Amino acid sequence: MRQRLITGILAGVFFLAMVLWGGLAYHLLILVMALIGFYEFARMTQVSPFGGTAMLGYVSILAFVFPYQPLGLHSPLPFASMLWLIMIAFMVITVGTKNKIPIQTVAMLFLGTVYIGFGFSYIAESRHMEHGLLWTFLLLACIWASDAGAYFVGKMAGKTKLWPAISPNKTVEGSIGGIILALVIALLFAGLSGGLLPWSKAFGIGLACAVVGQLGDLVQSAYKRVYGIKDSGNLLPGHGGILDRCDSWIVVFPFVHMLMLLP
Repeated sequence: MRQRLITGILAGVFFLAMVLWGGLAYHLLILVMALIGFYEFARMTQVSPFGGTAMLGYVSILAFVFPYQPLGLHSPLPFASMLWLIMIAFMVITVGTKNKIPIQTVAMLFLGTVYIGFGFSYIAESRHMEHGLLWTFLLLACIWASDAGAYFVGKMAGKTKLWPAISPNKTVEGSIGGIILALVIALLFAGLSGGLLPWSKAFGIGLACAVVGQLGDLVQSAYKRVYGIKDSGNLLPGHGGILDRCDSWIVVFPFVHMLMLLP
């Protein structure tokens, strides 16, 4: 418990300092986190993380999360075109190896590329928006509030299992507590934003962060249960790996952007 607490404090302070710094340094940190996340995903799905097929995944992650904006560059292709080319490249591997690398393997790696690449690219790009520091802190605060609310309410009043086949410790009461606390934090941001964040947008963001964030957590739990592992990695002692810590982030940030909830 002590190790978990120390690791959490140090990692949290470092990450928040990088969010405040912003710019190229922050974007490069997100890129490194994304590459480590894909390494964890490849290992989790029992694929050699340094094999040729996985290397295509790393290149794809780099293409998605590359710091184009901080360097004053433009992405060479729209995301949709990039996605299609990456899909074809993965499928060609199966053909080129005469099915020695089966379609199931490349399909999982392609899934991981989209899941991690899109998620971390939106995390990085949120900081580059106008008032990006506010929006980044808002989304992170709502996600963390949902986690904290779900944990503490679940501990104190949790009785009804939410989804025991996937995550036996989560409860319906905890989930509701997480949603309520995330909404409170989002509305607090709206009240302190000086009119930048409308109340209706704040409500939608708080709800999305809690509901979609908890869904992202369940998705990661489901994958780990399939492969019989407790944590995606051991980078953060007591906390697991990058995917364990960011499973909510990489679904919440794209979702909020796609619904155009940020002003």
